[in-house]
Amino acid sequence: MRTYNEGRHIGRLLEGVSRQTLQDTEVIVVDSGSTDNTLDAALSHRVKVVRILPQDFTFGYSLNRGIAAASADLIVIASAHVYPVYPDWLERLLAPFANEEVGLTYGRQSGDARTKFAEGQVFERWFPTQSQSRQYHPFCNNANAAIRRKLWQQHHYDETLPGLEDLAWASRIMSHGHVVSYVAEAEVVHVHEEEPRDVFNRYRREAMAFKRIFPQERFHLWNFIGLFLSNAFSDSFHAAQQKKLAANLWAITWFRFMQFYGTYAGYRQSGPLTWHLRQTFYYPRGIKLKNAQPHRVQPISYETR
Repeated sequence: MRTYNEGRHIGRLLEGVSRQTLQDTEVIVVDSGSTDNTLDAALSHRVKVVRILPQDFTFGYSLNRGIAAASADLIVIASAHVYPVYPDWLERLLAPFANEEVGLTYGRQSGDARTKFAEGQVFERWFPTQSQSRQYHPFCNNANAAIRRKLWQQHHYDETLPGLEDLAWASRIMSHGHVVSYVAEAEVVHVHEEEPRDVFNRYRREAMAFKRIFPQERFHLWNFIGLFLSNAFSDSFHAAQQKKLAANLWAITWFRFMQFYGTYAGYRQSGPLTWHLRQTFYYPRGIKLKNAQPHRVQPISYETR
């Protein structure tokens, strides 16, 4: 778990870990100089804390430091502002490693009452309700993922990227014949409480990383305009279907604008996006409504915090 001032969130994640069906776990918190109660909340549980300087932080560096401190063969990676929905989250996330070809798994993410409607649509697009045991593109997300430590020993995370270290790592292991597996049943709630500038910066940072990973790629002004309009329309359609449009129209508009303006700002000097990743990252959720398959395990009941 990578933390910086996550005192509001980390307690729920650690409670969720403590209530898993799989209990033989080692929990490592990599903290980059928190000034709130993050470490007090973490140390009220059985955790190992690794401290790094704020000025040394990158996503890849913190992951490398945390994994170096771990002793298990399988490494689960979770953002400190997620929490598992079901008590079999870890069990489900790790199950695909029974196949020796699998080098990385990642699980479903969803939102809660704090989640912007548009970001909820992003979660629906990026993290569908159907699992995929063998994925043919490197999309994944280290907010809810697991890897083999022996592969990390061969391929450390890139410490120079401003984001998307997960995508870069997945691309690298896939090029060596390993498999990425998506596990819809391993679901977490991912809490983002962001203002417009935060959304802009997040997507700008990720676009800067994307063009580092795929230097031939490009994102034009017309991509920004077209994807902003198409995603805002798709979000509005789904909000209207749920009778939530009036309450969410402004947030849908600014979120999608900042998402794609940030992408344009970070990516405008590279080349065309690969088709599979363009579909996964940017294209709106379809308007055909689907019924999700039920997860036949009772969700964890968290105390109100």
